[in-house]
Amino acid sequence: MQSWIFHGRLPAKPATGSFSQLFVPHDSASKGGMHIAIYHLEAKIISRGTGRSVVVVAAAAYASCSRLYNDYDGITHDYTRKRGCRYSEIFLSDTAPAQWKDRQTLWEAVETVEKAKNSRLARELIVALPIELELSDWKQILRQFITEQCTSKGMCADVSIYDTDGHNPHAHILLTVRPLDQAGHWQAKTQKEYLCRRGFDEQAFTAEEFL
Repeated sequence: MQSWIFHGRLPAKPATGSFSQLFVPHDSASKGGMHIAIYHLEAKIISRGTGRSVVVVAAAAYASCSRLYNDYDGITHDYTRKRGCRYSEIFLSDTAPAQWKDRQTLWEAVETVEKAKNSRLARELIVALPIELELSDWKQILRQFITEQCTSKGMCADVSIYDTDGHNPHAHILLTVRPLDQAGHWQAKTQKEYLCRRGFDEQAFTAEEFL
């Protein structure tokens, strides 16, 4: 896990709301600048094989303080009494079905397409937010980050902002792992790429490209 430190003076309102423009790597702190905000990012994979509530529906319900039913195991995950979630929103890629803006529908679709008992269901990012900023600024930062780094690359994102006591604002970001085709259908998570050599020439291609 890499530690990041803010470099320079923190603006009252971020101009563009990009994580990359607000923060720089820890090692650049030696070049000078005022250390104001500590940047923390934790990334993990949610899969059935890890034993972490077994399902991504549970993780989505927990992060959004909501009540979701999971058809995979027949369990209702109710976190409506949990406190601290100040904002929650679903972001879709351009080709994702519009009905996936509903949290229940999105993660039910993910659970349904994954058949293996150890399937990778989602990526989760937990990212600290600058305590010096306000909720509207956090939303702006997250929306730009999600647009540039996630939905533009074909992922759907479930975002929730937490600030329970005013001292630890952070966001939970759940990301789908399967790409979508232009019709909004799930595709394989990975494709094998074959490397052909002829003399000093090399060319890589997938099985589909070869056929």
